Amino acid sequence: MPPDPNPAQVPGLEPGGGVPPGSTPPDSAQTSGVSAQQPRPKRILTPLVLTSIIAVIVFALIFVGVALWMLASLP
Repeated sequence: MPPDPNPAQVPGLEPGGGVPPGSTPPDSAQTSGVSAQQPRPKRILTPLVLTSIIAVIVFALIFVGVALWMLASLP
């Protein structure tokens, strides 16, 4: 049986393919999801992951440096 029903055999289907208010449309196929499984990277540390780690470390060092500078400048 094909996934889409024959419109001539579907009860309650109006001309043009619509359904009356309160009626449930017929079942049909869905096209969702990934078509093929994505390949896994060969390395754990890809360039994007490595760049992200470096950016977080730099941000943390700047944050700690500013915090220490503010504490040192207190009266």
